[in-house]
This record gives sequence, C-alpha cells and structure tokens, in this order.
Amino acid sequence: MLKNKSYIGISFIILIFGIYAIPKIVERIQDNDIVKGDRLDQVGGTTRRDDKLVKIGPAPNFELVNQDNIKVSNETYKGKVYVLEFFFTTCPSICPKMNLSMLDIEKSFFGNPKFGLVSITIDPSHDTPEVLKSHAKLLGVKSSNWNFLTGDREYIYNLANKGFNLYVGENNKIKGGFEHSGLFALIDKNGNIRCRKDNFGNPILYYDGLDKKGVRDIQQDINILLKE
Repeated sequence: MLKNKSYIGISFIILIFGIYAIPKIVERIQDNDIVKGDRLDQVGGTTRRDDKLVKIGPAPNFELVNQDNIKVSNETYKGKVYVLEFFFTTCPSICPKMNLSMLDIEKSFFGNPKFGLVSITIDPSHDTPEVLKSHAKLLGVKSSNWNFLTGDREYIYNLANKGFNLYVGENNKIKGGFEHSGLFALIDKNGNIRCRKDNFGNPILYYDGLDKKGVRDIQQDINILLKE
C-alpha cells in the first residue's frame, strides 16, 4: 500500500514537471536557443545579446568648416549620437556606396535632434565648401545635422590616421588619386567612440559602410545609444 502511494506521488511530481518544463523546452528549440548558456556562449564565441556596446575611448577633437562655410567641431555634436566618415567627392570607387549607406542612416533617424552625421573630405584642395554643398544637394541630403567638412589637408590627415586610426592617403597609381577605408565611426552623446563585439567577443572598433550588415548593425547600435 505504501509502495503504491509512493509510485502515485512520484508520478504526480513527474506530471507537474512535464507540464511546466516541456513547453519551455519546445520554445527554446523553436528559438534555436536550446544549447545556449553562459559557458557555451563563452566557448562558442557567440556575442551575448545583453552585452553593452564597448567604449573604445574619447573621439579626437576636431574643428573644420562645413558646406555653408560655418565652423563645426566635436562640440557641435555634444549631447548627440553621430556617425563619422572620411571620403572625397570625386571618388570613383567606394565613396558612392558609402554615401548611399549614410543616406540610409540619415533616413532612419531623420528629424531626431539627438542624432547627426559627419563626412570629412580627404581632398580639401578640391572639396571646398561650395563643392561640398553641391555634393550634398546632389545626394539629396535633408538633415540639418549632416555636416560635410573641409579644411587644412595635414590637419585632416592627422585626424584620420592618428586620431581615429582610419587610414587615408594619396596614391597617384590608383583611380581617383586617394585611398581610404570604407569604415564608419560611431560616437555617443558623451563623445566616446562606441562599437559592438564580433562573434568572438572582440570589439569591432568601426562599422563597414560598404556592407548591408554593417549598416544594419550600426543602425541598431545607434538606437541603443540614443536610449542611454
């Protein structure tokens, strides 16, 4: 009799466990989450969804002139999240793709006073404020928080190469005469360079402005920073 009661008790416990646990297991399988956990996330090198964006350090200070011949500096963007790139208007290769990516980002956050964009030319002898204004008009730029900047060549090259560690240089052997990366820098409201981690938990530093995934990633991370 006691044995029968024990079996009934055990069976009841198993039944309750099944009612509670099985739907959870099914849900995790559907979400592809069944093998994820703290240890496995570290071993497998996957980025945890609750990881905060990495703070790389303060973005370098800058002061240049925009397409309206007005001085613009990092202080102009204080309290704003912004994306910064280096480009030039006559670029025959990657710049048009970067411009399209920046336009996509502009469209996603258009009208938000806490967001802005910065495009700094690496060909300042050609890209005067007047040229930059025409270029912005040609692109169809609408945001008043998107500044196209020009200034002293040596100052700009030091800002890119030593300040942001984003390579720019002259090369007469390639079409267009200049070379640079297609990367975007993401800066938070406090002037810090921020980024997400890669699949191995390492900071990516900058975002690929030539890749749809890179643009999608930076848009997601802009949203995160705007809420901070």
